[in-house]
Amino acid sequence: MRGEPVLEQASRVLGAFTETGEGLAIHTLAARAGLPESTTSRIAAQLTDVGALERLGNGDFVVGLQLLAIASLAPRGHGLRSAALPFMQDLHRVTGQHILLAVRDGDEAVLVERLSARGAAAVKYRVGGRLPLIGTGTGIALLAHAPGPIRKQALAGAACVRRLLATIRTDGVCAVTALRRASVAISRGAGP
Repeated sequence: MRGEPVLEQASRVLGAFTETGEGLAIHTLAARAGLPESTTSRIAAQLTDVGALERLGNGDFVVGLQLLAIASLAPRGHGLRSAALPFMQDLHRVTGQHILLAVRDGDEAVLVERLSARGAAAVKYRVGGRLPLIGTGTGIALLAHAPGPIRKQALAGAACVRRLLATIRTDGVCAVTALRRASVAISRGAGP
């Protein structure tokens, strides 16, 4: 880790958190970040000083509210969320199912908003969490309109997914039933 910029180290420490409200002891935080405990301790203290982390009474660290405040300013998330929310609410009322809004970030999707339904199947993805492009209806809808190189990489050896993407690009809507339950991937209006 010698010579690694401190911002990269801080990013690794913050990236060690994987669950909402998860408290991590310094040794767990260091192991997940792949950094020495002394380095992790120093960075965690600095992140606590600026509100990016908070320290619990037992000494564990949790993600701080300052990160939420900053993250809410992300234009690809917040602006899109504001524009989409009325439509998501309408769709939620009509379907009675979970409604997910995500944006593609490289070869993954980041969940921007989720409207949950009591009677619908459990959803394991949280707002701010990452979803695979292959294997989720949301990811497939985004992959259908991803640049060619991203699609090609994701589709290596997946002919059935290629056909599914073609259907989404043509029809704008597609039902995905590979996971024992139907989910709908809506992509109408998305650009190529």
